[in-house]
Amino acid sequence: MKTIFPLLLLFFCGIANSQTTITGSVVDDNSQPIPGANIIVIGTSTGTVTDFDGNFALTFTQNPPFSVQASSVGFETVTEQVTSKNQKINFVLKEGTSLDEVVISASRTPERIFESPVTVERFGLKEIKTTASADFYDGLENLKGVDVNTNSLTFKSVNTRGFATFANNRFMQLVDGMDNSTPALNFPIGNLVGMTETDVLSVELLPGASSALYGANAFNGILFMRSKNPFDHQGLSASIKKGMTSQEAAGDNEYTDISIRAAYKFSNKFAAKINFGYLKGTDWAANSEVDKTNPGGTRANIDYDGVNVYGDEVSTNLKAVTESPVFLAQLPNPALVDLVPHVVVSRTGYNEGDLTDYNAESIKSDWGLYYRPFEDSFEISYVGKVGTGSTIYQGTNRYNIDGFFQEQHKLEIRNDNFFLRGYVVADKAGDSYDMVFTGININRAWKDDNTWFGQYTGAYIGATLGGATDAQAHAAARNTADTGRYLPGSPEYIAAFTKSINDPDLSTGSKFQDASKYYHADGNYNFSHLTDVADIQVGGSYRRYNLNSSGTIYTDLDGPIDYSEFGIYTQIQKNFELNNDMELKLTGSARYDKSEFFDGFISPRISAGLTINRNHNIRTSVQTGFRNPTTQDLFIGLDAGRAILVGSSPSNLDRWTRNYEVSGGGQLLGQPSTITQTGAVAYNNSYTVSSALALAATGNPAVLEIANPDLVKPEQVTSAEVGYRGKLNKLIVDFSAYYNSYKDFISQEVVVAPFYGTVGDGSLSVAALANGDSQVYSTYTNSEANVNSYGASIGLSTKLFGNFDLSGSYTYAKLDFDREAYPDFTTNFNTPEHKFKASFGNTNLFKNFGFNIAYRFSDDYFWEATFGNGLVPEYHVVDAQINLKVPSFKSTFKVGATNLVGDEYFTAYGTGNIGSMYYVSWTINNL
Repeated sequence: MKTIFPLLLLFFCGIANSQTTITGSVVDDNSQPIPGANIIVIGTSTGTVTDFDGNFALTFTQNPPFSVQASSVGFETVTEQVTSKNQKINFVLKEGTSLDEVVISASRTPERIFESPVTVERFGLKEIKTTASADFYDGLENLKGVDVNTNSLTFKSVNTRGFATFANNRFMQLVDGMDNSTPALNFPIGNLVGMTETDVLSVELLPGASSALYGANAFNGILFMRSKNPFDHQGLSASIKKGMTSQEAAGDNEYTDISIRAAYKFSNKFAAKINFGYLKGTDWAANSEVDKTNPGGTRANIDYDGVNVYGDEVSTNLKAVTESPVFLAQLPNPALVDLVPHVVVSRTGYNEGDLTDYNAESIKSDWGLYYRPFEDSFEISYVGKVGTGSTIYQGTNRYNIDGFFQEQHKLEIRNDNFFLRGYVVADKAGDSYDMVFTGININRAWKDDNTWFGQYTGAYIGATLGGATDAQAHAAARNTADTGRYLPGSPEYIAAFTKSINDPDLSTGSKFQDASKYYHADGNYNFSHLTDVADIQVGGSYRRYNLNSSGTIYTDLDGPIDYSEFGIYTQIQKNFELNNDMELKLTGSARYDKSEFFDGFISPRISAGLTINRNHNIRTSVQTGFRNPTTQDLFIGLDAGRAILVGSSPSNLDRWTRNYEVSGGGQLLGQPSTITQTGAVAYNNSYTVSSALALAATGNPAVLEIANPDLVKPEQVTSAEVGYRGKLNKLIVDFSAYYNSYKDFISQEVVVAPFYGTVGDGSLSVAALANGDSQVYSTYTNSEANVNSYGASIGLSTKLFGNFDLSGSYTYAKLDFDREAYPDFTTNFNTPEHKFKASFGNTNLFKNFGFNIAYRFSDDYFWEATFGNGLVPEYHVVDAQINLKVPSFKSTFKVGATNLVGDEYFTAYGTGNIGSMYYVSWTINNL
């Protein structure tokens, strides 16, 4: 001990003597401090960031000389030499351009956005702080080529290049490498349980197919959200927004959005952070009474099905009612049935506003522990995320998502050359429910369907005998059948409503029940530090699904459904210096993916980028992408009212079963009074819906067409893209054009399956349709038709009058599909042909004061989805904000408004109109 102790003392003294501390500041060329600038010792992972006043202090465990680099998004990087201990360095960063920003998503390796081999959009700290939108996620809709479809106040769906509904499983969303899609639904639900604004470091978006590096779900594009590492971004920061939303249907309502971040670097080896977010508001109310089935119709239609009226989906043909032995026994004269017309009548429904409180709420928290055992960038981390919220989701029906809960847990090991991560994502539906079936089953709790339609038909006969016109007879019949109906707010209504939303059996209730999860692992290794020949990467991923909806979504009533998929990939990238002014970058990648239900698929990508004079880059790429059928495509078994959705996994078809009553006409043909159908009939004994409607209109069996759609298989796309990025004096140009050709395009085909007979027999199956003895199904299959799309976008940005930022973009998108030849097949393109966006602002109009104005235009377009189809009119939106920095309080104050003009609009058929939002925010120490 006497020998060891002096040696240890000498060792620690040596360490202390080898430490170098430097201090300083980082300002721009206008002498304004740059908070959050990165300061790093070149060649190491040792670094720090500047505080709100642009100051920093950095301790490094080596003696000078060494080099220190200062960088910040939107500025040119500066390097200074450290030659003595306790040296003070004052960095002055010149403002750069968007072309100098560094992205990692395009090639899974850091590179200037200017040199990216494919189109990429970036939303960094500067854009987050200056956005005129209410939060950073809403601000994504100002990016070039991006569509943001507003489902509700807290649920927005991001998409690029068409083909999307709110169940957008063609577009992937990653948060620090973790997939943010919900296990139950297989797609992201916006940022409801995602990131808090104070922890966002950057957002990158890749439009178009990205399967070669990111797998099956990165089919239309991928969104990357990166958070701040506590080693680099320490301290306590907070943001609070208070304001109101204003909508004609919902009125003026308070809005609150709070986020808090705390991060601390305990040593050079250990750091931690925690985030908390809370949002509370009132959702955009949906109150459209447009008739889905009879365009231009009103609530006076006898077969009315209002867009936002629920319960009226239940309908029947009055002739079928007269075939009931019970009904016939009540008639004084059976010949009176001749007075009943051959028409379809629907039950009276309830408005959506009677079935939800429109509460929009999000509560989320995440935490991270980060450990760096060595002096290099090797890092071990654990991240946990939990979130709960309430929102409105529109899929096949409208759903009140109440108390939805999602959690994620991730372990990751990484350094500059590799990462290996594993995570689990689990959700619970909470008290969520289907509003359509709530309306249906409140009606049924009061009076069953047979009784209601029987009373309607009897009253119609009585009114007709009394001399009433047809319209008067129908009005009298509805009044009679609706006598005693539960009125919203009455004790009977409340009791029936409460019972329905707590009952998961859709024949009597509407509860949305789920506790699904998936397990995911992926890794990547970059060999560039081992060889100078080329930049070579390899990686792979594995995912296992565990579906557990207790039979309310999937056919998993008897127990959870498990299945898995995996993929491996490689990428080679090489730079060639052609001369002093020209450089060529070639990138090739390929990925092999395999689902346990389908054959494996290889998706390659080849791209080339030519850089000229560092100010011009021309790129081209060709890639193939694919996507496996989703969990819903394979295993759904859901009665949506107007149709039953049946997934097309072979093991799924016979798991969906239902008993049906056969009409009197069917019984006269020798059929039993009840039959049992399985989901298999949708795929092997069905007619197309369009031909069944033609039969009803003409009575000619020759018009019938057999459907019998094939079982779904993976979808493929071949995408070709060209682009240019460059600087022309002060003007920054970013242009891209693409052409996509799809094979085995996945979509839904609506079919009609007769209760008896074989389709094509010309008699018995035809009689089943005529007697109303049939069921409508929505199947999941692949199109035989060619589905293509193409488009282009251009973005321009410049500086005016010194330091005013002006930018604009135009996007064109077009679907190439023969609708007339395939009338029963829906592509869900759901994208405007023309979009224009512009922004104008100044981050420093005068000292510490800035502003920004954003404008968006969307052409009208036709929306088609399982909930309903209809035109989305064109709209113009203006958002604006002004902001004031108060350095003495380390604070930024912002006053803003979205949809400043106040013209309400919607981005999807069936949702509520989007009104205006006005807010004031206070952000403290957000570096």
